[in-house]
Amino acid sequence: MKSYVVLVRGINVGGKNKISMGQLRKSLENLGFLGVSTYIASGNILVRSDQNAKQVKAIIEAAIPKHFKLDSDLIKALVLTPSQLKTIINKKPRGFGEKPTTYHSDVIFLIDISSAKAMSVFSPKEGVDTIWKGTNVIYSQRLSALRTKSRLNRIMMTPAYKSMTIRNWNTVTKLLELV
Repeated sequence: MKSYVVLVRGINVGGKNKISMGQLRKSLENLGFLGVSTYIASGNILVRSDQNAKQVKAIIEAAIPKHFKLDSDLIKALVLTPSQLKTIINKKPRGFGEKPTTYHSDVIFLIDISSAKAMSVFSPKEGVDTIWKGTNVIYSQRLSALRTKSRLNRIMMTPAYKSMTIRNWNTVTKLLELV
């Protein structure tokens, strides 16, 4: 039995694709997943399964539109092992996430898109935004005092954004703690 962290892209964001986490847990349990739990209502799921990560991804991506009424059918899942999540945390840029009162720090997880292609849609504002390319992630940090001047939200208008899901640093580290 393997443990996984599943990051679902496209649910409970901006009032769209609203899904009750309780109903999602029940749905996944009915599909045979064990130890199903969720963390906050933004598509963070912990499961155990005998299936491999690719199979877990396929099952969850097929099940959500089938079991829930959605505003959009663009649902993607990224399935990570605890080891993969730990590597993402351990390979963070120096100082990243260490000054939460000064910076908003996010990890942008890439789903079926290369880091190089994803990086091409960013246009960080000097003095406000800093981005770093990681392995299958992009680390993004915004100066909190100037976050309204950040250009991070511009990526949302690009086709590449459909292959990304964003989690703040606190959520990322908490998920590793929970798994």
